[in-house]
Amino acid sequence: MSDSDVKRKIRVGIIGASPNSGWAVQSHLPALATLPAFRLEAVATTRQASAEETARRFGATHAFDRASKLIEHSDVDLVVVSVRAPEHAPLVRAALAAKKHVFSEWPLGVSSAETRELAALAEQAGVRTVIGLQRRLAPGVRYLRDLLVQGYVGRLRSATLHVAVPLLGATRPQAYAYTADAASGVNTLATVSAHFLDTVLAAVGDFHTLSAVVARQFDETRILETGEILPVTAPDQVLISGTLASGAVLSAHFEGGKRNGPILQTVLTGTEGDLVLGHDLALSGARGDDQPLARLATPERYSWSPRGGLSEDAHQVAQLYAAFARDLVEGTSIAPNFRDAVKLHHLVDTIAEASASGQRKLWQRL
Repeated sequence: MSDSDVKRKIRVGIIGASPNSGWAVQSHLPALATLPAFRLEAVATTRQASAEETARRFGATHAFDRASKLIEHSDVDLVVVSVRAPEHAPLVRAALAAKKHVFSEWPLGVSSAETRELAALAEQAGVRTVIGLQRRLAPGVRYLRDLLVQGYVGRLRSATLHVAVPLLGATRPQAYAYTADAASGVNTLATVSAHFLDTVLAAVGDFHTLSAVVARQFDETRILETGEILPVTAPDQVLISGTLASGAVLSAHFEGGKRNGPILQTVLTGTEGDLVLGHDLALSGARGDDQPLARLATPERYSWSPRGGLSEDAHQVAQLYAAFARDLVEGTSIAPNFRDAVKLHHLVDTIAEASASGQRKLWQRL
């Protein structure tokens, strides 16, 4: 990379930047607006009018009604793929063929085979990649990892995750109709479990062994806008029990279709104290015996980008972009990339295999 490449802004093109809804408008576009290392160069949606509206709102130079135009444009350095999971692979392939850096939302592919293929193509293209596992870089999660290393809880004995969300249940909006099909790659196992396991494992380390139950309790789902009833093949319950490489134990329950009030919490216990990672990825902790949990303020050094008025989700995405910019300059690999996607999809497969076999599986890294 030349000195001029390092000094100039990273020019971003976002595919899937609908102006009225969607993850890109909620997180990517507000995040990029706070980061001086980046410039929003182009957006693409399926309609020219909507692309132009997004471009006006967020200051993009170019607006396209076809992703191919964005990918091929000489002013775009980093292609961001923020569309439905089944649509990731062809867009990522095209961006890699154009020798562009690529940021894809999780999951990269709808299967391990597709994910491995895309990771291999990225290696061959010699470009940088990012996978949307932003929670692992949240300030509170990185602070948690350091507290564990520093011995805040002594020797870690257990980690317990409970994640229950209203999505992917007996009803869902039309935009999520495709998630009823397990082959779509978006369900409680492949997305909810994967995202939150990745977050916690980034702090506590890898599995050693695990057993699992992956279940489907909804046979059908009703589309809210139309009343249409669709068959469901995707799982909505995942339970995991395992041991970590450190010797600690981990238990997790991930549930879709919860009727009232989401639950997002991780509890870590050790020989000397306890830590809790809350729904907002902030920490509480206590040391000793019979002490009340107290909020632990995350030091400012863990924020690589300004929070300002950003939502928690947008700030996490900003952290991921900031890590990517640093990687480009310093040659590091702080931002999770397509190799990390391969590893996580392998873990998803291992969980599914453990459930299907009824046997405890030894976790083996690829």
